[in-house]
Amino acid sequence: MHERSSVTELAGILRDGLDRYSPGEKLPSSRALVERHRVSPVTVSRALAELVAEGLVVTRPGAGAFRAEARPQARAVDTSWQEIALSAEAADDHAPRGVDDSGVLATLAAPAPGVIELNGGYLHPALQPERALAAALARAGRRPGAWGRPPMEGVTELRAWFAREIGGPGGALAASDVLVTAGGQSALTTALRALAPPGAPVLVESPTYPGMLSAARASGLRPVPVPVDADGVRTDLLAEAFRASGARLFVCQPLFQNPTGTVLAAGRRAEVLRIARAAGAFVIEDDFARRLVHQDAPAPPPTLIADDPCGTVVHVCSLTKATSPSLRVGALAAHGPVLDRLRAIQVVDGFFVARPLQEAALELVGSPAWSRHLRVISGQLASRRDALVAALRLHFADGEAAGPGPGVQVVPPGGYHLWLRLPDGTDESALAGAALRAGVAVAPGRPYFAAEPPAAHLRLTYASAAGTAELAEGVRRLRTACEELRVGGRE
Repeated sequence: MHERSSVTELAGILRDGLDRYSPGEKLPSSRALVERHRVSPVTVSRALAELVAEGLVVTRPGAGAFRAEARPQARAVDTSWQEIALSAEAADDHAPRGVDDSGVLATLAAPAPGVIELNGGYLHPALQPERALAAALARAGRRPGAWGRPPMEGVTELRAWFAREIGGPGGALAASDVLVTAGGQSALTTALRALAPPGAPVLVESPTYPGMLSAARASGLRPVPVPVDADGVRTDLLAEAFRASGARLFVCQPLFQNPTGTVLAAGRRAEVLRIARAAGAFVIEDDFARRLVHQDAPAPPPTLIADDPCGTVVHVCSLTKATSPSLRVGALAAHGPVLDRLRAIQVVDGFFVARPLQEAALELVGSPAWSRHLRVISGQLASRRDALVAALRLHFADGEAAGPGPGVQVVPPGGYHLWLRLPDGTDESALAGAALRAGVAVAPGRPYFAAEPPAAHLRLTYASAAGTAELAEGVRRLRTACEELRVGGRE
């Protein structure tokens, strides 16, 4: 049995058997547990550690493990006054007290057992480089000074690596232009707070990443949507939005945009920078998926910041999407005085990124396992994308009353999601609920829009499922959900 499952199973057995012992009574010795349950001493040690962490067991060096004394019942606390305190807002408050986290939780929450995850935002564990990460973390822990305080801006060698990755072969960036951050979401939030005051408008793509919309609103900003088509953000409307709103900030994802999967067309790249410079505005480039290029795709275009001679672009990226949800290591890159403001906000908010994590990231990207891993996920994501598209075309016919049509608007050459426009009149929330009842989790499109959406949509992801067979089964269950809605509509 896998070590992790053995620990969980043994901890459950011991937990269920604690009632046989009085508080303070000694449990069987580790040797006795090894013999009784036929597991390793390491498994016994880890299972007991779980019970210690839960407060059910206490251990005494040289004496053994004992059932913990009964804990007193938590006293009742009257919190009714908080309803008033949390809702009271001054007339000049720009930022709402409450924060809408629904769009973020949709991609973070683990699905119930048996539910196929087509709404996740991370690689399935089978695609994550767990062995390489474990080896990198072990090596990092042995580095001299690995547990000491890092430079506030980040470990110099890691900043230099990010500078090469972001700036490209032209050397557009130096290590001094980069800050190491605690993942991409943290970097986005820092950039939003640094570049726009509370109450200010911020231009965003429409549709766009819900986590960015939530972060902007939590910072007191007013997202102003600019439509996206198959070539990325519409630059004619971007110029008009700057004029109409007076915004001094635009947030975009030029590569494999979330959720549409589009790549900003070559002719529009220079236009975005020109329009932003004319408006005296910054551009936040959220480059979240550059390491998720599919094997059958051409080389991606350079970053916007690599082609920016005026310091217009603030670049955000992360290692998380290509590795593991828990490798919260990313970067902010910028030229000029804005970097000082970014650094100041980051230091005040969180001091610095834990040095062992930075050292582990450096070990990972410097190892031969890194390039091998990127090649593996490049092939896997391409085959999963094709399997999902094929399943959609198999199970859905054009013009059906509920559910997506036979294809998608964009078949992306990278990333991990498809964006489906639903037929007119479809209730996307009802469809997502019916899909969950059928055993598949999908993301309705409404949270991806800063204003009223022009149509109903679904976002389906193909990175978080177990494989191509599970993707096909997920689409079959989605078809079942569509049929449920149609039958319900006729009754």
